[in-house]
Amino acid sequence: MAEASVASHELPNIVTIISEHFKDIPVLRNLSHYENVIFSLIVIAAISLITIVASRRLRMIPGRLQSAFEMFVGGFDSFICGILGPKGRRFTPFIGTLFIYILSMNLISLVPFMKAPTSNWSVTLALALCVFVYLQYTTLKELGLLGFVDHLMGKPRGILAASVVIPLLMLFLHIISELVRPISLSLRLRSNIWGDDMLLAVLAGFGLKGVPLLLFNMFIAALAAVVQASVFCLLTTIYFALALTREEKADIRDIGT
Repeated sequence: MAEASVASHELPNIVTIISEHFKDIPVLRNLSHYENVIFSLIVIAAISLITIVASRRLRMIPGRLQSAFEMFVGGFDSFICGILGPKGRRFTPFIGTLFIYILSMNLISLVPFMKAPTSNWSVTLALALCVFVYLQYTTLKELGLLGFVDHLMGKPRGILAASVVIPLLMLFLHIISELVRPISLSLRLRSNIWGDDMLLAVLAGFGLKGVPLLLFNMFIAALAAVVQASVFCLLTTIYFALALTREEKADIRDIGT
C-alpha cells in the first residue's frame, strides 16, 4: 500500500479503497470519480453538526464551545471591518464561511483515510468563481452600471478622460486582471495543499523509519492549511476593498499585489 501511495503521489482514502475492493459493483466502482464531492459533503456535514450543537442552547454565560464560536466570530468580524470599514460587516458571514469551509477541507487530509478536496483544482476553482461572481454582483449593485464601467476604466477625469484611448486601455487591462484572479486564487490554494499531500504520501512510503519526519510534516501541513485558508480569505477581502473602498484604494492595491 505504501508503494502504491508513492506511485500515485497520494495517500489511499476510504473512497478509493472501497472502489478498488468492490470493482464488481458498478455503483461502488465509480465512487472514486466523485471522491472530492464525497469528502466535501463530509466536511459540510461535520461543520453543520458542530454548528447545531454549539448554537442549540445559547446561554448568557457561555460554555466552552459557545465561547470558542463567539471569540472566532468576533475576531473575524474585527479583522474584516479593519480592512473594509464598518460597512464590511455584511461580508463577514460570506468570508467567514469561506474560511471555515476551506480550513476544514484542508485539515481533513490529516485524518487517516481522508482526502483534502482542496487538493483538486475543480474544487478550488469553484470556490474562486463564487468569490468572483459575488464580487462583480456587489460592485455592480453598489456603483451602478455607469459607476461600474467608470471603475473598470480607472475613474479617468479631465485630460485623461478626454484621451479616450487610455480609459479604453485601462478597461481592457482591468477586465483581464478580473478574469485572471479566480485562476490565480484557485491555483495558489490547490497547488499548496496538493504539494503537502504529495509530500506526506512520499514520507508514508518510507515505513517506520519515516514516522518522525511524517509526524513533523503533518504538523507543518496543519500550519500550512491555516495559512492557505487565511491567504484565500485575505485576498478575497482585499478584492472587495479594491472595488468598494475609494479613499484608501491606493494603499490597499499595494498590499494586494
